[in-house]
Amino acid sequence: MTKSMTGFGETSLTTNEKVIAVEIKTVNHRFLDISIHAPTNLYRFEHDIKKIIQKNLKRGRIDCTITLENKEKNQSGYSINWDLLASHMDAIQAIQARYNISVGEAVSLLSEIPDIVSMQKNSLDKNLINHILETVQITCDKVINMRIEEGQLIAEDVMNRLEIVKKTINQLGDRRETVIMDYRDRILDRIFTLSNNQMENSTQIDQEVALLAEKGDITEEITRLHSHVKQFYKTVREEQMIGKKLSFILQEMQREVNTIGSKSNDTLISRWVVTLKTEMEKIKEQIQNIE
Repeated sequence: MTKSMTGFGETSLTTNEKVIAVEIKTVNHRFLDISIHAPTNLYRFEHDIKKIIQKNLKRGRIDCTITLENKEKNQSGYSINWDLLASHMDAIQAIQARYNISVGEAVSLLSEIPDIVSMQKNSLDKNLINHILETVQITCDKVINMRIEEGQLIAEDVMNRLEIVKKTINQLGDRRETVIMDYRDRILDRIFTLSNNQMENSTQIDQEVALLAEKGDITEEITRLHSHVKQFYKTVREEQMIGKKLSFILQEMQREVNTIGSKSNDTLISRWVVTLKTEMEKIKEQIQNIE
């Protein structure tokens, strides 16, 4: 099954106390590269989160963002030591009255007093962690579905272009014999012109002409191209990561086309070589995003 490396998923889950939000974005990458963005108190569970992602997504750059919010809006997460604050406020008012300082200066003094306001440490019980991991899994499923949908669109485009490639290769095969004969006739004409139309040692000349014509023969390249196309079709249907394998097959196809282009000086073949190169370049762009 063809999967794209581009995907997105987001999930929100509300527990008794917290609202868990998970967002996963994926783009193409040569390998699997996972980045977790989460509250600091989740750092020790990062390995468990990555294990879930690694199980579901095999290749690409993965950005996973996790946020935790209190269910009740009036839960600020801050703890205020009112007794300590009251004693310091009395002291500030006395200083303000004595030295006639502004309210802003008083607030500045207040902000520098330690231990009045402190952040409550959010406790992460086992149930909450399980809910977080469950939300990560649900989000991965959404990403996979999106990658499958986009992968199918990529596969359709690639298959359409591969049909053009296959048709053009067949045209090359049909043209091959004509090109060989034309090439042979041109060589003979050249030899006869240089020898003032004297056909001395015609057997040797025929052998040399056959050898030169064989150098322009593209039979082997066409045979290998047909084989690569069949392998490409087969690979697209495989139920695993196929992106790198398709890239390798395409490289081999491009190599054969380049050889055909260098061997032949036939106008039609040159035109078809350009068509093959154009379609293969477009296929290359598409399969760079296949997992």
